[in-house]
Amino acid sequence: MKSITAVVKQHAKSLIARRSLMLGISATAALALMPLSLPVVAQQSEAEPIAVGGLHSFELRVSDVERSLEFYQGLFGAPVLNRLTDTVSLQIGDGPQYFTLAPVRRGEQPHIRHFALSVPGFSLFGLQRDLAEHGMTRTVETLFDGRSPLELANLTWTERLPDDSQDMTTENHHLYFADRDGIRVQLSSPDACGSGEGPQATCNLEPAPEEGLIELREINHFTTYVSNYQLTNEFYRNLFGLENQAFQGTFPLLGLSDGRQFLMFVGGTQPGEPAQPGRIDHASLNIENFSEESVLERLTEYGLTARPEGEEARPLQHWVSRRMPERGGAPGGTPEVYFSDPDGIHIQLQHHTYCGGGGVFGEEC
Repeated sequence: MKSITAVVKQHAKSLIARRSLMLGISATAALALMPLSLPVVAQQSEAEPIAVGGLHSFELRVSDVERSLEFYQGLFGAPVLNRLTDTVSLQIGDGPQYFTLAPVRRGEQPHIRHFALSVPGFSLFGLQRDLAEHGMTRTVETLFDGRSPLELANLTWTERLPDDSQDMTTENHHLYFADRDGIRVQLSSPDACGSGEGPQATCNLEPAPEEGLIELREINHFTTYVSNYQLTNEFYRNLFGLENQAFQGTFPLLGLSDGRQFLMFVGGTQPGEPAQPGRIDHASLNIENFSEESVLERLTEYGLTARPEGEEARPLQHWVSRRMPERGGAPGGTPEVYFSDPDGIHIQLQHHTYCGGGGVFGEEC
């Protein structure tokens, strides 16, 4: 009978043969990085959570970057933080939070591509090791290789910046992983502003051409549809040491940072591996001077129209969802205001105390 060591080494070699993307990694190194069974699983379950500081940024893949830039700057008065070839990053509030506008790639539709979390004491190579200890398979760059979201599930990788020069070091690359549903998550240093992570990264602030109608405060949350919300919440609790901040019906809100920010994963309880990739449904931003009436007035003034009752949202519409007590809202319903941008991407706007809980402003968590 073969020894356990021989069996594990043989299994590792077969995985390497199937995954040509694991370039330059020996069988021994791959054994430490791949989510194998037997002793490796027991070791991964004891991995220390990665300490994160809070929500940091997100990326919108849009059909026309210049059109989206004009739309978001006119609405929010957000200054440009960086321009890298065909991408533009816009500051949220006083920073360092931001969001990036990037053109859709071949075969894509406009969507929220990823969200990012800040990591105090950011170390790209240290985080790659930490992710491997949590069962993530480390790979080479996968930016333009055409992989589907589920093919990226449980992988971690780095991506070059759009205008990376030959002398740009690996330390400056962006670091990503994809969860079990293929949702991309970026890990960033707290002061990153869209131009990388290393000492060569700089911010190039350009004031907005006009003040804007709505003043942003911070990123509040992301709501993501997944195949099994229980397994996904367990994954993020284990990976980052997160705890429930509140509940909306049966769905927990995983709290981050200042007690207002959170991650929300909703969906079914499908057993086994996901059959369909997950989807980031919307990003939520906390704003100044919030009331349901005033926000709708400003959105209407900006040219958006009310979504007809019972219809799917089309681009450049606004609507209100009232979260009732059975979903953790106020007795009369906690108003949640949404709009769709020129590509139909959904953005939520809330009072700066909103934490996803009860109360008129959703501030009771």
